[in-house]
Amino acid sequence: MADIRVAEELWSAGMLPAGVLERWLVSSGARVRAGEAVAAVRIGEALHDILSPASGRLEVLAPAHEVIDPGRVIAAVQG
Repeated sequence: MADIRVAEELWSAGMLPAGVLERWLVSSGARVRAGEAVAAVRIGEALHDILSPASGRLEVLAPAHEVIDPGRVIAAVQG
C-alpha cells in the first residue's frame, strides 16, 4: 500500500495558510496508474494536481472541500 500525501513543499516554507482539497479527479475504488493525477488541492491562490505514487486501486481517505495541512495523507493506493 502506498500513501498519497500532500507534499509539504507546496506550502513555500510554511508561509501559506492550510490548503483545501478542491476535488477528486478519480473516484474511490477506481484503478490508477503511477504518476496519474488523482486530486486537485488549492493552497493560497494556486491549484495543484496530486499524483498517485503507485499503480493500484485508490482508497480516498479525505473528503473533497476539506481543509488539509502539509504532509497529510489524503488517500492510499492498494495493489
